[in-house]
Amino acid sequence: MLDRLYGIVPPATTPFTADGDIDLEAFKRQIEWLIASGVHGIAVGGSTGEGHTLDVDECRSLVATAVETSAGRVPIVAGIIVDSTRDAIRRGRHVAGLGAVALQVTPVHYLFRPDDNAMLEHFRVMGEETGQPILIYNVVPWSYLSPALLCRIMTEVPHVVGVKQSAGDLKLFADLMIMARPENLIFSAVDALMYPAYMLGARGSIAAILTAAPRASVALWNAVKTGDHHRARTLHEKLLALWNALNGSNLPACTKHAQTLQDCPALYPRAPMHLPSEAQQNAIQTALKGLE
Repeated sequence: MLDRLYGIVPPATTPFTADGDIDLEAFKRQIEWLIASGVHGIAVGGSTGEGHTLDVDECRSLVATAVETSAGRVPIVAGIIVDSTRDAIRRGRHVAGLGAVALQVTPVHYLFRPDDNAMLEHFRVMGEETGQPILIYNVVPWSYLSPALLCRIMTEVPHVVGVKQSAGDLKLFADLMIMARPENLIFSAVDALMYPAYMLGARGSIAAILTAAPRASVALWNAVKTGDHHRARTLHEKLLALWNALNGSNLPACTKHAQTLQDCPALYPRAPMHLPSEAQQNAIQTALKGLE
């Protein structure tokens, strides 16, 4: 099913109750809402899904629920955000066999950054021990992997099949696209620059903006693929306005608010993340109206 992993792959939010518990029924409704919006895949347990707050059993439950609910209609990617090889292996094994097509794995990112050889070894051992395809989730500013290192890992570690590139700016994405091999699956997560990323040859995108506005995001992808660049640029500008309204230290909460305004109740963030302010709510509502 890896060959079906392309295009618009929104990272699902995780709906929490006011007490901080996961509401799986709300999560199922979100999976159906995203699929009905025309997305090509769904990622679970990433940054937008507050994966850094989830324990291993919660991760497994979300992945299992997403796979069951999607019922093969779209591929599911399972997120892993941890800080040791041991924990990465444990989480990878915990979701292995559930039906996710790949693991989306951050580099180790606490205060102490491994050197390049240790970072490569981290992904090599994890791949060997879990047997799962891996997308490197290159997202942590103080632990960014350079395009050269990413390509080295994809060349030397068979289980690493691609990258979700959140790091830095469009130049780093362009450098990675030039250096990567054709078979590498390079996804963009530079939310403000989806249109140029697609023009540079991205396999697709996995980014919060897709979750906040899945229909417009699918329309942008389709416009690029059909060569309708006037429509693509118009959608890019409208999605940029939404991104400017969403982007902040409580991005997952803002993304949930955008979903709720579109009849997909996404509930609460997990403490201590705060709900969107009144100013954030108003800006998100205005930007969404601009997409209509």
